[in-house]
Amino acid sequence: MKRIQIAPSILSANFSKMGEEVISLEKCGADVVHCDVMDGVFVNNITFGIKMVEDLRKITKLPLDCHLMIVHPEKYVERFAKAGADIITVHYEACQDNLKEVLSLIKSTGVKCGAVINPDTPVEKIADVIPMCDMVLIMSVFPGFGGQKFIPEALDKLRQVKAIVEKSGKDIDIEIDGGVTEENVEEIKAAGANVIVAGSTVFKASDRAACIAKLKA
Repeated sequence: MKRIQIAPSILSANFSKMGEEVISLEKCGADVVHCDVMDGVFVNNITFGIKMVEDLRKITKLPLDCHLMIVHPEKYVERFAKAGADIITVHYEACQDNLKEVLSLIKSTGVKCGAVINPDTPVEKIADVIPMCDMVLIMSVFPGFGGQKFIPEALDKLRQVKAIVEKSGKDIDIEIDGGVTEENVEEIKAAGANVIVAGSTVFKASDRAACIAKLKA
């Protein structure tokens, strides 16, 4: 059984106090900082970019998990790596037939790489690249905005990915992102996810440390 890691998404943080928010996550027991990078083209929202990652790198030792929801991610991979990203994940939908090359580019920078699929994309689309990934991210909401409701079909995808990972014999993390709550996290973990992205659930909690502990337990 892989260690469960909680990766709060700073999409739900107070952007005017981002440094304090990330320091708070570290103190409250988070394992990873999930950075949702959105360009307003691939998804209908704009968040932040390379400068935010660079500044966060200066204040936390937690791994920075940079989820690129952008078109042509290959143009920015090296700059995110240089800024301090520990993991860079890219969407099949943004890369299509170029996904293998983009993942190889990420690896060449010395950073962990991951493939992401949206709720309407079948696991088969990334099955051949899963063995070269350090992480596979299943979206359990359509990307763009926090606070959405979990799409239960994601559980089947987690099971499919888990089977491929086990067959590969590789040490690959399985991440879930979208609509994770204290109520549904157990079935999510049972389906195979070991890296749990939780944005509004953590940031809206009256006791973030207790929330993170419960999600991890």
